[in-house]
Amino acid sequence: MNEKLRACWLGLLSLLVALMPLSFAIRWHDKVLPMAVLLLTGLGLLLGRAATRSSYRHAWPVLIACGLGLLYPALNILGHALGWSAFDMPSHILLFMVTAAVFSLPLRMRWVWLGFSLTAILLGSVCIVQHFVQGIDRAYGLNGGDWGAIEFAMVMLTLSLMSLLQVLYPTAGHSASRYLETGVHGVGAVLGMYGALLTQSRGPLLAFVPVLLLLVLIYARRTRRWRQSLALMGAIVAGGVLAAVSMHGAVMNRLAAVQTELSSYNHQTDAQGAVRERLEMWRTARQAFEDHPLAGVGIDQFGGYVRQQVAAGHANPVIEKYEHPHSEYLEAAATGGLPGLLVLLLVFGVPLGYFARQAQLTKDAVPVLAYAGIAVVVMYALCALSDNVFYRAMPHSLYFFLVLGFAVSIGHLARPQEAAQHG
Repeated sequence: MNEKLRACWLGLLSLLVALMPLSFAIRWHDKVLPMAVLLLTGLGLLLGRAATRSSYRHAWPVLIACGLGLLYPALNILGHALGWSAFDMPSHILLFMVTAAVFSLPLRMRWVWLGFSLTAILLGSVCIVQHFVQGIDRAYGLNGGDWGAIEFAMVMLTLSLMSLLQVLYPTAGHSASRYLETGVHGVGAVLGMYGALLTQSRGPLLAFVPVLLLLVLIYARRTRRWRQSLALMGAIVAGGVLAAVSMHGAVMNRLAAVQTELSSYNHQTDAQGAVRERLEMWRTARQAFEDHPLAGVGIDQFGGYVRQQVAAGHANPVIEKYEHPHSEYLEAAATGGLPGLLVLLLVFGVPLGYFARQAQLTKDAVPVLAYAGIAVVVMYALCALSDNVFYRAMPHSLYFFLVLGFAVSIGHLARPQEAAQHG
């Protein structure tokens, strides 16, 4: 392949990677086409390119952990003699394990980061229109009804963190273009946060705060710009207050309701309300784990277990409508038993350890990718405390696409640097 064709092909692949988060967040039947291009390209790279396989070997801990997230559900489904429809979501992991090979190429990462920020701008603008123009109380985005508000908030906040990292660590280039790109990333970070606020999704918003603090702290320690970091946090807090005021206290009222529902929850007499219903689901999920600690009740079978418990008078009927317990950890324990919970902890813990280790390298591109990986993992791990983060395609796809892609990209960049350090 001559240099011109190679440059065009890399540009096309970079654009497709940049557009993937948007494709996860919208309903568009033809979005399978760019994914198919990435899948076939990734398969070709794995089979025919030694450098790609080398990048995979460098990222092997992440690949194995995510592979367990694919393997264990299959074994559990076989063990429980369930239908393979329950394997639909876990099977997507294999797709992203292959498409991650594209990240072993020298992609135009400035295009990729700009695509992520432009997606955050678009999705945040959609939330603004839904809330202020269409009068929708809780904006929910472009991929489903109001049930999708929580997942949509997770996606926007994750993209907002990606944009924030590009503001903190701008790519070198001509001054004019660099300032323009930084401005786009800044707008992406702001609109991503504001759009998530308009969904009024408490779990993702509460999870976002410590991740934001972590990234700013890392930046302050790395650059020694403590005053600038404090000013940034002050600006974000002030902006958050103004944004909350623009919603006439809706978000604060929802947060205040948490304590009220916590204190008044009663398993038998008062289990109605978003927080109380979560508490009742969590109690029932714990019971499922205690009843079936080794293999759980079966992948995607929590809803059936709940209805059995309601019929037996062991669970409040208010949760009969739910298929998942609104906690990824309890979902894993209830449906997969102790091995299922261990696999989930590995899916979060192993990538976090990998990215934390790679963040110590000095090459600029590697730490930024590692910080991005840390942000994604910690965001999802915290959200998973009070919500299911992997039972719908939108957040599930974003997590494995980014985590596997960033890990392989670091493998591509870090190997020459590590060789030089040990040489």
